[in-house]
Amino acid sequence: MHKGPVDTAASPHAKLRTLPLDAVEIDGGFWKRWQDTNQAVSLRHGYRQLEKSGNFNNLLLAAGKGEGDYRTPVFMDSDVYKWLEAVGYELARHDDPELVQMAEYAIRLVEDAQGEDGYLNSYWQVVEPQRRWQDLQHGHELYCAGHLFQAAVAYYRGTGDERLLNVSRRFADYIDSVFGPGKRAGTPGHPEVETALVELYRATGERRYLDLAIYFLDQRGRGLLGAHRWGTPAYYQDHVPVRDAETVEGHAVRQLYLTAGMTDAYLETGEPALMAALERLWQNMVSKKLHVTGGLGAQHAGEAFGEPYELPNERAYCETCAQIASIQWAWRMLLATGERRFADLMELTLYNAFLSGVSLDGCRYFYVNPLLSRGSAPWLGRKHIVRPEWHGCACCPPNVMRLLASLAHYLVTTDATGVQIHQYTTAKLTPEFDGRKLALRMETDYPWSGEVKLAVAETDGRPWELRLRIPDWAAPAKLAVNNTPLAVEPGTAYATIHRAWQPGDTVTLWLEMSPALLAAHPRVDPTRGSVALRRGPLVYCLEQADQPADVDLQDVAISPNTQMAASWQPDLLNGVMTVQLEGVAYDTSSWDGTLYRALDSLTPPQGRAV
Repeated sequence: MHKGPVDTAASPHAKLRTLPLDAVEIDGGFWKRWQDTNQAVSLRHGYRQLEKSGNFNNLLLAAGKGEGDYRTPVFMDSDVYKWLEAVGYELARHDDPELVQMAEYAIRLVEDAQGEDGYLNSYWQVVEPQRRWQDLQHGHELYCAGHLFQAAVAYYRGTGDERLLNVSRRFADYIDSVFGPGKRAGTPGHPEVETALVELYRATGERRYLDLAIYFLDQRGRGLLGAHRWGTPAYYQDHVPVRDAETVEGHAVRQLYLTAGMTDAYLETGEPALMAALERLWQNMVSKKLHVTGGLGAQHAGEAFGEPYELPNERAYCETCAQIASIQWAWRMLLATGERRFADLMELTLYNAFLSGVSLDGCRYFYVNPLLSRGSAPWLGRKHIVRPEWHGCACCPPNVMRLLASLAHYLVTTDATGVQIHQYTTAKLTPEFDGRKLALRMETDYPWSGEVKLAVAETDGRPWELRLRIPDWAAPAKLAVNNTPLAVEPGTAYATIHRAWQPGDTVTLWLEMSPALLAAHPRVDPTRGSVALRRGPLVYCLEQADQPADVDLQDVAISPNTQMAASWQPDLLNGVMTVQLEGVAYDTSSWDGTLYRALDSLTPPQGRAV
């Protein structure tokens, strides 16, 4: 049984239980191609880049075996750990001897680099050993430890190999001996260790790890990071105690990893003050700081959340890691509450803000994901207009790899009453609940088609409940069991079917996928007078390349009543559903040489249909 990134089987305050990775096999459809590319191309590409960039040599230096200079930034170890986490979950999908050999090498490096006292961070062991724990604000020691713990849990769950888990337990025990009540006071400048410690607790049963995670959460907002030499306390989420937080602030990845850790702590403790704060933070984020693609983190300065309604298009930051962190937080909130809104944001982010971060061939990555590009962005450099193979700060590529490798984890849950399906793709499902074993088959061409078919292959004849998410964009939805229609009331979050299922029973769900135009809140300044185009879970991009040579997209307008039609293009982007609609290209030649005019001197612009 290969458990996934979050195991809520014994979490007392989880409303939903996660399934083992081998209980959900994505074996066709949209996401299988992405998973297969991740396995065949991305993970091997990542290994070569870790060699080339010096990550492995840094660990060799820490073990006294490397040559040459240490390569920065200080958090290079975390890229190795995220890659190992991805490999662990990939090996839970199927055997891959070459990946095992690569992982064996990396694990030996980690084992050899660990100090006798359990400490492990190659930068602070090699470059500034006398300053261990002296720079919690920017040193990333606890951040790297968190990614180590997650890698160890993943590799143990995916393979049964305990070596990395043993390294992690030694390091976690050492950290616990340093920090805590009556010991050294501190909290990480970059949250991550909190959610990782909770998962290490779930994997080992060692309560001290959960207590240490809660301790680090409790210390935020108390000034323990000292004078902030870069940014404000809010950049580090150190401006208020976590239970008093009202708004998402500062560095977006830090904020979202922190809220994921807070949610993990709630799942284990049920503390009302934590959930109250999480609800406030969520509502602030989705009502004032969320891009139409699900992107988060508006500002380049500090890779940070902006002010309310500060949602630029061309200069949006939307770091790929932030979108992954958003999915991680939303998943934990879904597990805690069972509410559709969290699964809805996961879907929006997966198909849009996240997937833009990786190329179709699986070996090029965006760090920044703006919503508008003119083909040049001097403030970014060319690397953010064209996906590079790697980055000097390479946090995003292995983060993409670990999400794709573990994607099956995020589709289905169970509770005492039955099975819930939150995301749709072609898959074989073998969930268990209440001591009962089921087998279902899900078939769909989602996200291109809204038709989802399920067939029951194995059940014991006793009644149980099947719940299917109806996305917030899908109105109306239709449902049938064994070809007999069932009513789906408008506003239904999950279509619920309770019956004594029999092998051979079928369910068909139809989700309406007509193209639609979206408008933003009037306070979102960059999008006034603009619309976005959505079909199903996908937000579409209008591209200059699709227009006649004499049409500039900057001069094109769309009527709110325009007719839109979708058509399948099998030879475009490995197959994609495109949307055609009519607009008007306005003649702006009379403005040549002029930037401003008196309003009363203007005449209606002349245009032609395009």
